[in-house]
Amino acid sequence: MRDAEAPRAVFTVYSRSYCHLCDELLAELQAVLAGWERPAVFAIEVVDVDGDEALETRHGERVPVLEYAGRELCHYRLDAEKVREVLGALG
Repeated sequence: MRDAEAPRAVFTVYSRSYCHLCDELLAELQAVLAGWERPAVFAIEVVDVDGDEALETRHGERVPVLEYAGRELCHYRLDAEKVREVLGALG
């Protein structure tokens, strides 16, 4: 039996604390996950790129970025369809 506490899907949002697009993407992602019809356990990891020099260099001003399993799903604006594709693949 699967551990009920373990997330089946972890979405990573690379963000900045002062970024309004980051706030919007995160709110939209939370809404998509809340509206998903199949039971699953989700986690959202928010990573502040300003806290890590390598991430600052990697992302520059290109935030927010949404990743799943190391793959970029979208940046700047949420691509809800790609998130739903990931969720659908989880079954």
